[in-house]
Amino acid sequence: MTMLTNLLHIKYPVIQAPMFLVSNTAMVIEAMKGGIAGCIPALNYRTLEELRAAIQELKAAKVEGGSFGFNLIVNKSNLKYKAQLEVLCEEGCDFIITSLGSPEETIKQAHKVGIKVFCDVVDLKFAQKVEGLGGDAIIAVNDQAGGHRGNSTPEVLIKELVANCNIPIISAGGVGCKADIDAMLNYGAAGVSVGSPFIAATEANVTQEYKQACVDYGADDIIMTERISGTPCTVINTPYVQKIGTKQTWIESVLNKNKKLKKWVKMIRFSIGMNATKNAATKATYKTVWVAGPSIEYTTKISTTKEIVERLVK
Repeated sequence: MTMLTNLLHIKYPVIQAPMFLVSNTAMVIEAMKGGIAGCIPALNYRTLEELRAAIQELKAAKVEGGSFGFNLIVNKSNLKYKAQLEVLCEEGCDFIITSLGSPEETIKQAHKVGIKVFCDVVDLKFAQKVEGLGGDAIIAVNDQAGGHRGNSTPEVLIKELVANCNIPIISAGGVGCKADIDAMLNYGAAGVSVGSPFIAATEANVTQEYKQACVDYGADDIIMTERISGTPCTVINTPYVQKIGTKQTWIESVLNKNKKLKKWVKMIRFSIGMNATKNAATKATYKTVWVAGPSIEYTTKISTTKEIVERLVK
């Protein structure tokens, strides 16, 4: 038992991390059956009606020993943020994970209806802000995470946050097997958030090619690119990624130095990058920009969510 298992009433201290395009209700239902928590980005649903239906489906399928939540992007880039938060509070879920902005309003509204709020952070400064705002736990995003990751190693980040914060620390990044979970708990984490190993789940909403890539490639094949969102992001080093390069274009570099234009350049790059990522994940295309973290090292076959959970916890 850890603070996370007590907080979410789950059997094992593991959260199936929310992954853009990948996560869905089928995966979370199987995660709950396996005794862990599952989480889905609210942005995986185009409409509020689809989000509401997903919540209702998960509530109906919830089993003892499992729990479910949703991830919210809480900055101005998510125009649906406030409406999504309202739907989550109306329908109810076990927890919300906030990313990329201040969690203050989310914490305030979620706590009114008994929903716990966990917040992504990459350093102590933001962790202490989260605690000061009343967050229930901290998601410590380290330098082994997939997608947009932190700068500190799991050991350094966990130990620093545990020493200086009084709420549970959940480690995100670098977990591909049970030994990794044990290591994070030994550093002082209350639990872990695991994403990349679940990309190769049979229930995932991505192409077989993307899933197979997580089998065929390993930790040494993960590189950083600025070509998706303008912010460094981890991807599999496919021939296409090698062809287009990993740095922003010279014109983007010049425009990013202009204070007035910088925001718009980032918005355009983010839009282009997200469309490329979506197409690579959901369609047969040679433009293979597949987001993943080094924990795919332990993915040796495409498996059911149930099998992946069992591999992680037993």
